[in-house]
Amino acid sequence: MLVLVALIGVLLVGLLVWKAITAQRTETTRESGTPTVRRSPAPDDDPDFLRKLDERFKRDEGDSPPPR
Repeated sequence: MLVLVALIGVLLVGLLVWKAITAQRTETTRESGTPTVRRSPAPDDDPDFLRKLDERFKRDEGDSPPPR
């Protein structure tokens, strides 16, 4: 009987840990209710970086190709 109670306890703890880990990785959107995965932002997601890169590209467009 004690083994059965211990087994149920281990299963419940495992279930709670699993739920806690998956809840940290996903969040639900309020509008659709579907889970979305959180991502860490990449360097090219920064709007200022993309704007500066676009300006540099447009400025260098008429110049010769970059040296190797």
